[in-house]
Amino acid sequence: MTRTTSEIAAALATAEPIYDRVVALAGLLQALAQVRRVADTGEANEAILATCIGSLFRFDARTTADVYGGLENVRPGLLLLRDYLAGANRDEALARIALSVMQLERRFVRDGKMTDRVRQGLQSIQPRADSNGPTHPDVLAAIGQLYAQTLSTLRPRVIVQGNPHYLGQPAVVAEVRAALLAAMRSAVLWRQRGGSLWDLVLQRRRMLAAVEAHLG
Repeated sequence: MTRTTSEIAAALATAEPIYDRVVALAGLLQALAQVRRVADTGEANEAILATCIGSLFRFDARTTADVYGGLENVRPGLLLLRDYLAGANRDEALARIALSVMQLERRFVRDGKMTDRVRQGLQSIQPRADSNGPTHPDVLAAIGQLYAQTLSTLRPRVIVQGNPHYLGQPAVVAEVRAALLAAMRSAVLWRQRGGSLWDLVLQRRRMLAAVEAHLG
């Protein structure tokens, strides 16, 4: 049955503040799905990757959805999250890498020097992204290098498996690392909005309701 706009609005209101957090979690899954796709095929979905990388340069967005340029841009991630929460997503590798990023986020935010370095690095890259687009090879290469110099030094590292043919190509590796940094951006945002791993256990139904409300 199709819900009316008022019913969707009511669902969002009753889901507060979880409905805000699921957007960040959807952004995380959306970025990691691109990590998996690039590692396996050597190619990303250009539009989805642009949303993910673009989120790295929205430092002071007004809302969680604004980080991704609007709620419609994170719809692929919301669909992934809905399937996961409903038990329909069988991609165990995606769930494992998501957990790795969430765990690494704790180490990352505790390292003030590293978080400052990442922010400053992104600010220096932003003019190129504004001029050439967030998925331009030079932009992805710069973000990938920033990831390699910062988050890649933390342990345990996020392990990405895929096709060795593609993972041996510098441009593909840069794209994977850039998408991983976008995933970390969403993980930090999710935690800032009050997210916790316990939500996935104790708030599963409410999270699913919030996702469904967003999807309409």
